[in-house]
Amino acid sequence: MENNLLSRAVTLLHLADPVKKAERTCQLARDWQNRKLVLDPDKASPVPPEQPGRPANLEQVAPGAVPKRRVGTAEGRIALLHAIAHIELNAIDLALDMLARFTSDPVLSAPDRLDFATDWLVIASEEAQHFTLITNRLNEMGSIYGALAVHQGLWEAAHNTRHDLAARLAIAPMLLEARGLDVTPSMIKKLIGAGDTKSAHVLKIIYEEEIGHVAKGVHWFKIVCAARNVEPQHHFKTLVQQYFPAGLRAPFNHSAREMAGLTRGYYQTSLA
Repeated sequence: MENNLLSRAVTLLHLADPVKKAERTCQLARDWQNRKLVLDPDKASPVPPEQPGRPANLEQVAPGAVPKRRVGTAEGRIALLHAIAHIELNAIDLALDMLARFTSDPVLSAPDRLDFATDWLVIASEEAQHFTLITNRLNEMGSIYGALAVHQGLWEAAHNTRHDLAARLAIAPMLLEARGLDVTPSMIKKLIGAGDTKSAHVLKIIYEEEIGHVAKGVHWFKIVCAARNVEPQHHFKTLVQQYFPAGLRAPFNHSAREMAGLTRGYYQTSLA
């Protein structure tokens, strides 16, 4: 089996079976932790795919075509969890793509590259665990991932930022994932109100770990900004205006964002 970390990450990006992708991502993290893999960012590795592998029978539609989800019914809760499962699958691919595409970026020093690769592999593994938690809960409720239509809005953001590490960090963990910190607490409350404490518990586990993922995004964004001699908060706003012109929308979960190091100066003022 290939022992180059970046090549293995690209192989996983191509994998269409989401369950196998989650399992093998966790195995990749274990192999890296057990020093069974090598990191050679200067060696030519396969180019990450334009689109990650997806099941052939997965129905993909435009973002606006996915029905709104109401948690007051079992069908609505299944639809909500299915949407979250798709978000987590995209999050696996986003982390693997971050690892495979940007570890070799010249803006990172040699020591930074090792830490960068480790951080995003750990995040990919945690996202894989989140996907498994959600799909297991879906199975308990009589459904499976792939039973409903999904959209590729998240991956479009990744594709649009594939040429710029700072842009990818700004849009993926610092904007899209941070938005999850804003909306998840209300989803948890609604699920509890509907009597679905099991699903609420799963979302709580995911929510707490996502704070750490946003924090890693902020950490690496600051490193890239320092290397490019740009001020992080101003540069973040510039990138958001360029790659996410719809801008940021309140309400914000200020406490969770603060815990992740995403202070109000990043997202308030002209963007609020």
